[in-house]
Amino acid sequence: MHSETLQRLIRPQVAGLPVYDPGADPAAVMRQYGVSRVIKLSNNENPLGMSPKAARAIEQCLAHGLGRYPDPAGKALCLALAERHDLPPENIILGNGSENILELLCQAYLNPGDRVVTQTPCFGLHEIFPAMMGARLTKVAPAPAFGCDLDGWRTALQEPLKLLLISQPSNPVGTALNRDELHAIVQACPADCLLVIDEAYYEYAVSDPDYPDALQVLRQQQRPWIVLRTFSKAHGLASLRVGYGLASHASLVEALHRVRTPYNVNQLAQAAALAALDDSEHLQRSVTLVTGERDRVSSALRTAGYQVASSLANFLFIETDTAASVTVQRLLRSGVIVKAWREPQFLRFIRMSLALPADNDQFLHALTAAD
Repeated sequence: MHSETLQRLIRPQVAGLPVYDPGADPAAVMRQYGVSRVIKLSNNENPLGMSPKAARAIEQCLAHGLGRYPDPAGKALCLALAERHDLPPENIILGNGSENILELLCQAYLNPGDRVVTQTPCFGLHEIFPAMMGARLTKVAPAPAFGCDLDGWRTALQEPLKLLLISQPSNPVGTALNRDELHAIVQACPADCLLVIDEAYYEYAVSDPDYPDALQVLRQQQRPWIVLRTFSKAHGLASLRVGYGLASHASLVEALHRVRTPYNVNQLAQAAALAALDDSEHLQRSVTLVTGERDRVSSALRTAGYQVASSLANFLFIETDTAASVTVQRLLRSGVIVKAWREPQFLRFIRMSLALPADNDQFLHALTAAD
């Protein structure tokens, strides 16, 4: 009876939502398959971890105790980000990871029936959060080889919409729009639409000569926009959960402050992120490792006969010969965790996070041995 009552009480938009899949738990894999070593290549984490400067900042916080609430707005970190990106501090907002800011955007701006446009395949929360608010989602399919279908984007943007969400580089594919493509999509987007560019993997892509810095593209735009970035990936602070948004207008950020929890970024996260921002050496080491392994592993996979999407991120999107769920189970038996993609038309694809060379070699051996 209680279960039936709860089912009647829950919002219909929530009742139909899928549960976000974070990937397999390493401890559970060890128990189930009897393996002594598990490598987790499913969450796009930095294999070098956090910077030494960030670790020292956390130690200092712990020495002073954690009995008081953190700065609710993270003013010191926002000021540092403002100086770094040449924006007013009031145009910047922190989040419990950048996806928290996406959640706030959906809560603050989307009504039931509003239309959202994004691409496919897409990061799960890019679909879940709009659906949570009852929005209608239009997904633009890629061109062959995961290229940009500009005609598809222009067609999708002809009808009224509230929010345009672009993942740049794309998660899970790793491809990115070039300058001309991004400019064309921005120009095709209605002026009264909120434009959201998710650049969670920006640091891995920015050195590519064809990659457009979204912030630089949007600065001259009068429309409302926000660029999302994070310390979880290249900066290695995944467990601390701190992301940030760089917005066109202070009023856009003010709306997000109205719906966020007061202390959504904790003191350790703020201190570590501030220190990580100042550790360019660790960031460069992290990016250099990943980009080198990205080229090496991609080449090895293609030599072995696999189709691999071109990537500017810290992961690879790989088409397998069988259902991805079957491939994932085979890899688990070898102690390797990757992510099976579950969107229709991409059910043979897995996403693997690039890691240390030895871990990447273990993945390559397990994948080819499974076949």
